[in-house]
Order: sequence, then C-alpha cells, then structure tokens
Amino acid sequence: MPKVFISLGSNKGDRQSFLIKAVTKMKQLGNFLSVSPLYRSSAYGFTDQPDFYNAVIIMDTEIPPQSLLKDLKEIELAVGRIETFHWGPREIDLDIILYEQMQLHNSELSIPHPDFQNRIFVLKPLADIAPEYPVPGENVTISELLNKCQDETIIEIVKKDWYSNGVTI
Repeated sequence: MPKVFISLGSNKGDRQSFLIKAVTKMKQLGNFLSVSPLYRSSAYGFTDQPDFYNAVIIMDTEIPPQSLLKDLKEIELAVGRIETFHWGPREIDLDIILYEQMQLHNSELSIPHPDFQNRIFVLKPLADIAPEYPVPGENVTISELLNKCQDETIIEIVKKDWYSNGVTI
C-alpha cells in the first residue's frame, strides 16, 4: 500500500482536542505507521492570529489521492472546521503532503503539497518521523530539505507522545 504523509494543524479553540478528533477519524482511512511529536508554531502567511499546533502522520492507504482529499475535507467538517479566509484561523487543517513518490498537479490537488519545502512547521515534524525519505522529483531527503529551509517561524515541541492507538498521552 502507498505511504501517505498528512500534516495536521489547528489554532482555534482546544487545538489538541481538534487534532485528536481528526486523527481518531483518520484511523478509518488506513493504517498509521508513525505519528510525529506535537509542535506549536507561530502562524505562516497571515501572521496576526494565534499559534498553531502541528503534527504529521504517515499512514498507508488504498484510497487514491483525489478520494483521500475528499475524505480529509469531510473529516475537517465533521471535527468542526468553519471556513474563514485563505490562511486564516482554523479549528483543523488536514493536508496531503506526500503520497508515496507521486507527483500530481491539477486544479484540486497538488502532490507534493505546494511550498511544503519552505514551511518549518511541516518539515520539522516530518523529519522527526521520516528524515531519510526521498522527496518525489527531487534529489534530496526530508532532513536535507529541513536543513536548507529558511523559514524563521518559531516552532517548539509541545508533546513527544501525544497520540497512540486512539489514546491521548
């Protein structure tokens, strides 16, 4: 089964609770292989908003990318996401970062996720759980991207083991 790398973020309300609800629902989409530590980072893009909690999950799934995107958007709504504006505050945000070695670009979905290589809040948790994973279409690993990343967003670990088999720790 293909490995899929999904980033999670939340900066409204009980951030960890939103993330746990989303991860619990994501369990129906495939098998979790690894869950990164939970990080807190300042906002990216539109910066006048609360800090985010961020994490990355690696899972394997048989769900094709377009369907997986649809499923993730449904989970966001079920968890309580209310759309505001681009890069605005959000209860939950789930993004497909990588889908095995696939490269896909259409009007609905781009894999690898656009600009992920410039976002420390994605690269740091990703490097914690898959440092040597090769980036599709590039001749670099995740840890090499992290080392080259110039994003100066403040990021710090909140909890190493925050989610395990449906249990908050």
